[in-house]
Amino acid sequence: MEEFQIETAQNIGIKQNVAHLGDRILGYLIDGVVVFAYTLIIIVVLMAMDITLEDSWAIYLLLSLPAFIYPVLFETFWDGKTIGKYAVKTRVVKLDGSKPGFTDYLLRWLLRVIDISISSGGIAVLTILIKGNGQRVGDIAAGTTVISEKAKISIHDTVMQDVPDNYVPTYSQVTVFTDHEMQTVKGLYKKAISNGEHNVVLALYKRLKRVMQVEPKEKPVDFVSTVIKDYNYYTQTM
Repeated sequence: MEEFQIETAQNIGIKQNVAHLGDRILGYLIDGVVVFAYTLIIIVVLMAMDITLEDSWAIYLLLSLPAFIYPVLFETFWDGKTIGKYAVKTRVVKLDGSKPGFTDYLLRWLLRVIDISISSGGIAVLTILIKGNGQRVGDIAAGTTVISEKAKISIHDTVMQDVPDNYVPTYSQVTVFTDHEMQTVKGLYKKAISNGEHNVVLALYKRLKRVMQVEPKEKPVDFVSTVIKDYNYYTQTM
């Protein structure tokens, strides 16, 4: 599983896992089944109501519209996911770390004509394999890619760690970070301590206090450790 790095709003680099090509194909097939099932249900219901295509093509057209723009609708209102993507744990994201918008999803969908329709998916597969960061033609145009949200790390590598029941946190500002961001901080901190890389600890110290807008009194190594513990305290008790 290949990785790429995005920069968050707090200027912290986060590594993301590119979705496997197999997962993307499976998700696409699941979405196809969903669209087919929806269309079939609409036809059966309208026929049961004695409404034929010849009698009212406008009703058929209107009710078929959600199936036609299904990927755009779901990705826009479900944080980059469709039912198929949800099933295989993938999601559309922007390469620069920002949240994709309606125009991004629309552009990806429009270029499916090139990626999938006219080439039976051949262009999409070829582009994804060549680019290496999970982008098909639609993704390149929209500045997006598809990531995997499947866990690939053990519990010891995650941000979670036990804190004493009587632990008293110092910095409530740690709640500005996400789990992904704090996981990155913890990983860099543990590696720096293990390798004696004081410059990395100092860089984390400066970045954290700037984002949190605090003036710590502890030494850099102690401050970073406290931030990680405080984050665990607040996420486990909130």
